[in-house]
Amino acid sequence: MKLVTQVKLMPEADQAAALRATLRTVNKSANWVSVVAFERGVPREYELRKHTYAELKARGLGAQAAQHVIKKVRDAYTTLKGNLKAGNLGKPGSKRRARAESRPVAFRLDAAQPYDDRCLSWQYDQRTVSIWTVAGRLKGVRFACSPDALTMLREDRKGESDLIERDGVFYLIATCDIPEPQVYEPAGFVGVDLGIANIATTSTGYRAAGRGLNRHRERQLDLRKKLQAKGTKSAKRLLKKRARKEARHTANVNHVVSKTIVTTAERTGRGIALEDLTGIRSRVRLRKDQRTTLHSWSFHQLATFVEYKAKRAGVPLVYVDPAYTSQECSQCHHIDRKNRVDQATFACRACGTLLHADDNASHNIARRGETAWTSGRESRVPATP
Repeated sequence: MKLVTQVKLMPEADQAAALRATLRTVNKSANWVSVVAFERGVPREYELRKHTYAELKARGLGAQAAQHVIKKVRDAYTTLKGNLKAGNLGKPGSKRRARAESRPVAFRLDAAQPYDDRCLSWQYDQRTVSIWTVAGRLKGVRFACSPDALTMLREDRKGESDLIERDGVFYLIATCDIPEPQVYEPAGFVGVDLGIANIATTSTGYRAAGRGLNRHRERQLDLRKKLQAKGTKSAKRLLKKRARKEARHTANVNHVVSKTIVTTAERTGRGIALEDLTGIRSRVRLRKDQRTTLHSWSFHQLATFVEYKAKRAGVPLVYVDPAYTSQECSQCHHIDRKNRVDQATFACRACGTLLHADDNASHNIARRGETAWTSGRESRVPATP
């Protein structure tokens, strides 16, 4: 499986200036290549190279850097085509779609630039890198990362690394190819009910309350309203900074929750059953004052974190249909809308079972996960002679 690890570069002043100039140069060149590609109907990479490679070399880019700029532009148009086909940019005729189709793809001046092993080398013991720039090859650029990240880089790094600049700080994002362990045969499943009031509730009794995260988002929303009303340049800069801070905070919470879920399943020899919530935002009808809460719900990110952590640990994971999991009794399996008394209370009208609503749903999800695993796994019955 492929994972990425991020290291922080700690260049000297002259090295930082060279790295910054490099990003500006390659992204200006990428914007020029994008215009050429747009005017020529987005040709294939080899044909695009014939029209742009010589000019990129004349602009001071090395051979590998020029190749990566061309490939980056072609990949950007491939992504745009995929988004248009999937309808992610609106329906045909919509303003957003028309705007995306009517002009070349543009790159920020500090956008990521890919490096391969020909223009970037790592010295793990010294914790330094040697990297190509428009000012020549920089050697001995120091980097910092955690011991686990260093071990991953040393043992599993493979492929390209991206140089990015974020708030004046440079980072290298390296691709690592991690060997996947064999998935074990689970002794039952841990059902995970995802929600807003409670981020995640498992059938083993773990409940991650969402109150703290929701309060944090409410504070950020109030601050955004004030900054947007102000409308100055400094307010817009602060808006971007706060958005990144909120995203980091949410990701950290989801990492903690997902690690707890996967660790529990691994320790008990169970698998993990998650709800398939694809398209829930388009299916649910809510009042206007509830829409912000729904659209800031990061259930997909949490599921992604659980999925890759489970794969890395060899924990079986299945997705199940979430329909009626909140209305079905986990004891007698009676389904009734009236079973859900309120957000937190489940009271079965048939057998009288009284549970926390999320606990009840998690048990239903665990049972469905076991059914899905049993029906989907390979048969161990000997073949008939």
